[in-house]
Amino acid sequence: MVEEQARPLATPITDQKPIRPTKTRCCTTRFLVCSLTTIILLIITIIILVLTVFKVKDPIMTLNKISLNLKTNKANGQVLQLGSNISMIADVSVENPNQATFRFSNTTSSIYYKGIMVGEAHGPSGQARPRHTMRMNVTVDIITERIIMAPNLSSDIGSGLFSMDTYTRVPGRVKLLLIIKKNVVVEMNCTVNFNITSQEIQDQSCKRHVDLNL
Repeated sequence: MVEEQARPLATPITDQKPIRPTKTRCCTTRFLVCSLTTIILLIITIIILVLTVFKVKDPIMTLNKISLNLKTNKANGQVLQLGSNISMIADVSVENPNQATFRFSNTTSSIYYKGIMVGEAHGPSGQARPRHTMRMNVTVDIITERIIMAPNLSSDIGSGLFSMDTYTRVPGRVKLLLIIKKNVVVEMNCTVNFNITSQEIQDQSCKRHVDLNL
């Protein structure tokens, strides 16, 4: 009797379940996704605020009024004399349209007559509150020695209309959200026709320039 060839026994098949991530791993993944989403939304919100609500806007400077202390001496036929005290007070306002305070210092005001600088003054530092307008008076002492050398001075004063050019410079800074700092320089050039009798501005033409730097 032929002996039957031995056959290996078949390996028993066992049910293998797939390895699933633990509960801790799922919570960690969700936390990372939520954190990343929150950071992205926060960055987008800050960018939108910086470009809209907290965007640094140009301060607006306006020349409101001028008072000129100009006394003529008609007794000896001279309009002005050397050593005469002449002063001009300029009422200037600075409007701050930003959501933060505009702090400024070293303000400078200059007066020109017939292209000659006849007076200059430096104003004190100050600040314009958010979305408010600040007014300040700048007193400029006129240099008599310079103004009497200008042509047509007698005829201008005799007509009661005094034409001059003014230049005002206000440097400052605006700080937003404790991280956004902008250096701001506001400049204004005006040509003014001033009525000596009524002490009012007859007409004026002003050009403003604002420089924003980080």
